[in-house]
Amino acid sequence: MTLHLLSLGRPDLGDDFRAVVLDESDPAQARHLRRLRRRRDVVVLDHREGLRAELADLRPALDAAALAAPFRWAWYPWRRTLVSVPQPDTFRQLRTDRNRNKITRAEQERFARLRIGVVGLSVGHAIAHTLALEGLCGSLRLADPDSIELSNLNRIPASVGDLGVNKAVVVARRIADVDPYLHTEVFLEGLTESTMTGFFDGLDLVIEECDSLDMKLRVREEARRRGLPVLMETSDRGLFDVERFDLEPDRPLFHGLLGDVSPETLRGLSTHDKAPHVMRILEAGQLSDRMAASMVEIDHTVSTWPQLAGDVQLGGATVAAAVRRLGRGESLPSGRIRVDLERSLDGLGAAVAAGPPEGVAGAAGAAEIAVAAAVDLTAEEPGEVQEAVLHAVRLAPSGGNVQPWSLVPTADGGVEIHLAADRTSGLDVAFRGSYVAIGAAAFNATVAAARHGRKAVVTPFPAGPESGSVVTVSLEAGADPELAELYPAMVRRITNRQYGRVRPLAPELVSELRRQMAAMGAGVHLVTDRDRVAAVADVLAASDRVRFLDRVLHGEMMHEMRWPGPERASWGIDVAALGMDDADLAKLRVAARTDVMARLGDWGEGIGVALGDNTRDRVNASSAVAVVTVDGDRPADYVRGGMALEQLWITAERHGLAVHPVSPVFLYARSDADRSGLSATYADELALLSRRFGDAVGLAPTDVPVLVVRLSSDVPPAPVRSQRFDRETVYVGPPALAGTGAAVDRRDA
Repeated sequence: MTLHLLSLGRPDLGDDFRAVVLDESDPAQARHLRRLRRRRDVVVLDHREGLRAELADLRPALDAAALAAPFRWAWYPWRRTLVSVPQPDTFRQLRTDRNRNKITRAEQERFARLRIGVVGLSVGHAIAHTLALEGLCGSLRLADPDSIELSNLNRIPASVGDLGVNKAVVVARRIADVDPYLHTEVFLEGLTESTMTGFFDGLDLVIEECDSLDMKLRVREEARRRGLPVLMETSDRGLFDVERFDLEPDRPLFHGLLGDVSPETLRGLSTHDKAPHVMRILEAGQLSDRMAASMVEIDHTVSTWPQLAGDVQLGGATVAAAVRRLGRGESLPSGRIRVDLERSLDGLGAAVAAGPPEGVAGAAGAAEIAVAAAVDLTAEEPGEVQEAVLHAVRLAPSGGNVQPWSLVPTADGGVEIHLAADRTSGLDVAFRGSYVAIGAAAFNATVAAARHGRKAVVTPFPAGPESGSVVTVSLEAGADPELAELYPAMVRRITNRQYGRVRPLAPELVSELRRQMAAMGAGVHLVTDRDRVAAVADVLAASDRVRFLDRVLHGEMMHEMRWPGPERASWGIDVAALGMDDADLAKLRVAARTDVMARLGDWGEGIGVALGDNTRDRVNASSAVAVVTVDGDRPADYVRGGMALEQLWITAERHGLAVHPVSPVFLYARSDADRSGLSATYADELALLSRRFGDAVGLAPTDVPVLVVRLSSDVPPAPVRSQRFDRETVYVGPPALAGTGAAVDRRDA
């Protein structure tokens, strides 16, 4: 940035509309600073202490060098005031910090390269000032030959002290007050043939707001010749014009509304003679009734057309929105719109309470959700052994509560569990998660059989690994009292996502879990060290971030969410079960929006970290993280792992612990190809997270994770149970066994 060190030999140092920024490390500038400080008429405003505190609060944090950098001093000659300011980069970063992320820092840097000219500083005042406030340019050229009059103060935010001061100078001073580093040039004579070249050279965009009809045309002629876009805002009904001469070099001026009229024919016309041309530009039939009626009265009861401050300020906002689009390279075609607030206010209606995300219906608050969702499916008590086995299978957990099974009752009182391949998601790589769920269902079947004094024999893939028949549960004579004791806990088993307290796991529980897992041909890693728990929490949070930001994974996750409505959903995750308060539910509604997640994803690395905060906080509030593993990754291995997982879950609950699955996105991705299939965008990040997870948990190369759960102590009861499909939906077999419940639509119906 070139500093405006004008007339350094003069005691007042500078011109009357630009701030002079002085650096004490430069000997010559330091002398001028000392001279200014000695003057009794100079006010010195030293805000360094407060500014350093503000800089320290920036996120991401500034580095030590930026925080320690010496301040500079901005001299405002017309105020006779010296103000401390940070270095240029840190000044802009702090001043525009509250723009983020409606404007990102990268976009802010891009906008700072724009050079914009504004012709006419009545409506143009609000526009130029708004551009400066938002940091939408690095250079502004301001042209207007007129001075502030008292009648201008109905719409120009100047003061009576500015009467007689050139309009361009007034707005340049206000801009310097906002940003002393922003380069401004003032054309006191306005735009004339002699100043045209100097004004247009090097510009990227022209904003035309002058009163002279001939100059309006002349500006467009020059802009078209140079291939520059022109924007114009006319305050009545928020009329806004875009002429993209940069994209359409042969485009007619004013959209062709004036025909072939030349600037020369419009020069010097009286108000009366201008009227037909003005009406063609403004489209007389589109004027507000008050503007049209006022124009009838010009030169009679009013001297000129009316303009209101609110309309003018709205124009500044409209132009700023267009400049943002231009600066970002977004779509902004030639054309005309009306941003008519008066007409918009005619559409006022009753405020509607926020509902759940689009596509689902439900209540607004956590309390309402909890009341609506309090349904207990464990009350059913089957009498016959086969009914008990089938009921127990239906109670098993599954990822997203998709219940990826269909059940075929067998003649010996057992059941065949088939894979319902249509109930899956991207996370269920090669149906590994479905096999885990079916394994858990098979374990439940063994518990129900034991409850009835029968022995259940579980045979994975009786017809081979390619078969849809995943498990056969056959019943034989025999008793297993230890297994039968698990029945009440198996029926009550529930996912509890509530916060708990960090308490050590009882040694006897740890021993019991390890013994059980070994007996099932599985293993368990119990992470209890707080540093390692925190490391796992960070990985799981980062994994959740990916799940939110990836378009497909996000869509599947939100499709699983079940918000209360007139009918109970029989699959998916009930929002009431998430253990969220109203504040968290409000965040979830935002996170459910595909457009919001896409925007976060576009902003790149380091953005969206907060999306994993909920998981991170809950994991860190847990007593342990348990990772159930097996020693192979064949389908039958995952079935075995699912059986072991369900036993661990039931045992943990019997010891008073809450269990909450928190598996990462990459859990069932065993290769780079699997991770690319999950998310081509985030495959590399998932690979890194997978390695970090293995290190934090202490996985051996032969350990294949089946599921990750957090175990929590002193947890309140879960607010609601997830629902299940009715029997007719999942049973495939004799009608007598299918029950009488009505079928429920599948998720993709």
